[in-house]
Amino acid sequence: MTLAIFQTIMNKILWNLINTRKMVSFIDNMLVRTKIEKGHNEIVEKVIKRLAENNLYINISERSEKWVFWKW
Repeated sequence: MTLAIFQTIMNKILWNLINTRKMVSFIDNMLVRTKIEKGHNEIVEKVIKRLAENNLYINISERSEKWVFWKW
């Protein structure tokens, strides 16, 4: 699968969350951005749920340096 095809798939899966401008998806990178803490967890949960509904899963490992939570 090419990166362009994967990006198109991610856009289709997450389109309504991306349109709120509270999240961005670029290939295998996702950023949930909120100005305040309130509501942040709900958006993260929606992203994870949407991925799971489409048989896509997040690989979280202790060695991963890409994961940053709660950075304000």
